[in-house]
Amino acid sequence: MYRNILIPTDGSELSKKAIEHGVALAKALGAKVTAVTVTMPFHIFALEPAAAIGSLESYAQRAGERAANVLAVVTEAAAAAGVTCDAVSVEHEHPYRAIIDTATRRGCDLIVMASHGRRGVSAIVLGSETVKVLTHSAVPVLVYR
Repeated sequence: MYRNILIPTDGSELSKKAIEHGVALAKALGAKVTAVTVTMPFHIFALEPAAAIGSLESYAQRAGERAANVLAVVTEAAAAAGVTCDAVSVEHEHPYRAIIDTATRRGCDLIVMASHGRRGVSAIVLGSETVKVLTHSAVPVLVYR
């Protein structure tokens, strides 16, 4: 049925539950997992180039460490379940777009992701990367709540 399941993660507790579900599903289906986390690009606010370079370097280091830690949760869960896992860190202004692009580029045939379940005004104001993926993705999406 599904051969390559994309599991986006932001490191939140809810995404950890979606990881567990996605890995269990992959194991049951004999599929592999592709994990992705998205980092926002660095924005320069400093007026002096020297200040921006130092900030960019430290931002890149912190973002890389965070991405590695977030992706390790997926790779460790997959290894424990005996599921093959590739991990990808992407830098993009729009996380939903990075998730969809990664699914397409990596040949994923299902996206398993969490939803925070916001309702009412907070859903409208805050938006949802999950809703954006659901709206724009040609790849099927399974939403874990």
